[in-house]
Amino acid sequence: MEKIEISTEFIKLDSLLKFAALVGTGGEAKYVIAEGMVKVNGEICTQRGKKIYAGDKVSFENNELEIVKA
Repeated sequence: MEKIEISTEFIKLDSLLKFAALVGTGGEAKYVIAEGMVKVNGEICTQRGKKIYAGDKVSFENNELEIVKA
């Protein structure tokens, strides 16, 4: 599991996918989230603006991310 550090209180899900280089563009992030390909804390999430906080776990394809506060 890869740890992703954020310096803000939260990061939006679509921004996180771009920040972690799991997708190349915002449009791609929007698509994979809308298609139900991303899980947040083990549950499928289709809200691209979902706020992700430190302690949350995000998975997409074979990548698992754990969000930590910088």
